[in-house]
Amino acid sequence: MRLFSTAILLILLPGLTLAAGGAQLVSPSSGLKLIIDVDEAGRPVYAVSLGDEAVILESRLGLRFARGRDFDARMRLASVRHSSVDSTWEQPWGERRKVRDHHNELLVEFRSADDAGAVFLVRVRAFDDGVGFRYEVPDQDAGPVDVINELTEFRVPPEANAWWQPGDDPFKYETLYRETPVAAMGKAHTPLTLRLPSGIHVSLHEAALVDYPAYTLEPTGPGVLKTTLRPWSDGSLARVRAPFASPWRTIQVSRNAIGLANSDLILNLNEPNRLGDVDWVEPGKYVGIWWAIHLGRKTWEQGPDHGATTEEAKRYVDFAANHGFDGVLLEGWNVGWGEGETYSFLESAADLDLAAVAAYAAENGVSLIGHHETFGDIPGYEAVMGEAFDLYESLGIRQVKTGYVGSAGSLRRIDDEGNEVREWHDSQYAVRHHVKVLEEAARRRISVNTHEPVKDTGLRRTYPNWLTREGARGQEFAVWGETPNPPDHIPTLAFTRMLAGPLDFTPGLFQLTFDARGNARQVSSTLARQLALYVVLYSPVHMAPDLFEHYEEHADAFSFIVDVPTDWEESVALDGEVGEFIVMARKARGADDWFVGAATDERSRALQVPLRFLDQGREYVATIYADGEDADWQSNRHDYTITEKTVDRDSVLGLNLAAGGGVAIRLRPAHGGTQ
Repeated sequence: MRLFSTAILLILLPGLTLAAGGAQLVSPSSGLKLIIDVDEAGRPVYAVSLGDEAVILESRLGLRFARGRDFDARMRLASVRHSSVDSTWEQPWGERRKVRDHHNELLVEFRSADDAGAVFLVRVRAFDDGVGFRYEVPDQDAGPVDVINELTEFRVPPEANAWWQPGDDPFKYETLYRETPVAAMGKAHTPLTLRLPSGIHVSLHEAALVDYPAYTLEPTGPGVLKTTLRPWSDGSLARVRAPFASPWRTIQVSRNAIGLANSDLILNLNEPNRLGDVDWVEPGKYVGIWWAIHLGRKTWEQGPDHGATTEEAKRYVDFAANHGFDGVLLEGWNVGWGEGETYSFLESAADLDLAAVAAYAAENGVSLIGHHETFGDIPGYEAVMGEAFDLYESLGIRQVKTGYVGSAGSLRRIDDEGNEVREWHDSQYAVRHHVKVLEEAARRRISVNTHEPVKDTGLRRTYPNWLTREGARGQEFAVWGETPNPPDHIPTLAFTRMLAGPLDFTPGLFQLTFDARGNARQVSSTLARQLALYVVLYSPVHMAPDLFEHYEEHADAFSFIVDVPTDWEESVALDGEVGEFIVMARKARGADDWFVGAATDERSRALQVPLRFLDQGREYVATIYADGEDADWQSNRHDYTITEKTVDRDSVLGLNLAAGGGVAIRLRPAHGGTQ
């Protein structure tokens, strides 16, 4: 093939090289390079390298449509336009307040080689932490131009190591990650994390998923991963109308795993906030009856053990107020949880005075968090969604947890002929629905925490009321699953799922062995590790899920959960390897305190953690919540120690993590400062 074989290149602008029939884009300073061209058949192709190391080998680009010209073979590269951006924007809330957007861009125009008039654009952006590209189809055909195949490939060495989730599992994203060579992969969700033979780490994902199906990656040859769009129930893929732009296809690249965890590429490829003033979006911590229900002590359904009663709700409000928590989540507050009942988003259970509880919470400086479990009935929910949000707004409820319980592919839809059909949770139908929810909620100044969601692609930048979401195998699997999450689940999530965005994981379980619904169960963790999760796994809203008596039993450890914030000035991944361990540091927004969390797999680990992120010339008191000498995730989960020492930015902390354990640290200025 002649791809990229031209020897003489003309430098046009910084970051851009144009060859006869090909173009090259270089990142601002990391040496990351993308080349885009056509092969002998006129098929658009690209490749990515970091320095002298290949990252993505020659791979196809393209789209095919139900009618009109395809963006496939017999194309020529007609023109290339270059631009560069170096700006800083501010998140209203997030893992860091200021985000630098520094990239070089190409807008590559392809035309049909026979000059028949078909025009397609590929916009490419190169950052120091990766590249993104998307398809842009001009208004060249009247009416719909539905996509019937996306040809995008990511070709990598087949011996590369992959951490991946099965793409068609009934549990959606709630499965354990598998570690295999690329050659042994099946269809996979993204983010997909790879370690190439050279040691370079790569994450494949997408950004700004709007009105388009999510994609999975399907192996089609040795090391070849092809995008497969999630279809509608009738087999069609993306129902679009020109002009349109696809979501960004993203390739995050780093010479080590930590570089992936520190990347802002996904956020930077999303559009800015379109909601305007969002001061009403409030991060924080909350409590609720969720875990008591999972344990079988309470029920969603009305009856003698109903959890969301007036009396029980006020008890949770009191606990939240006494410990400085922001919210109380009332799952099972409404009519319809019992078998055969009609579900309602407007009528509270007979034993719950919702208005009285909301007023009581407000009097105590606490907010209620609403709950909309749709069970996948999208038409039924959308029919009353506006009224349901009106109810919450009238009661001062500013957050809602939505749910779409059901196996993958079970979302209800009514087609044009009035038939009931079922769609996937990551279909274009679902993507459209979630944006509707965000927009309806925003009109009432309400924020959303989505469970059983479509995967995160950074839309929280565009819709800052999309606080967080599930989309991972959480701690409830200690009750419901055949096996609990193994210790390596957390250091795997840190370099896979967490690259997409915030995760509502419900850390902070203190009772780590228990009886649930007549079964002996365990959480594969030490208690110190449960504290570390509040720092390791980012979410602007975190729950303290356990029963109050367990927090009271370990009140000294519970003080870390009380103290740790959920909104950050800065976040820095300090050390780690995929599936092995992770060390994360975060600085509280509007304060001088830093927090550090570390978690390991099933192996004990001794770490040396430099504190170079601290301010120069300032001493800090480090309160260290660590595994005890005999701690172990299987035999001694509750052994922990709490110590204090004075440190500065020249200090190096020696941390000993037990098998399946972790460490949580609060660093506060020793001589005053904002607390």
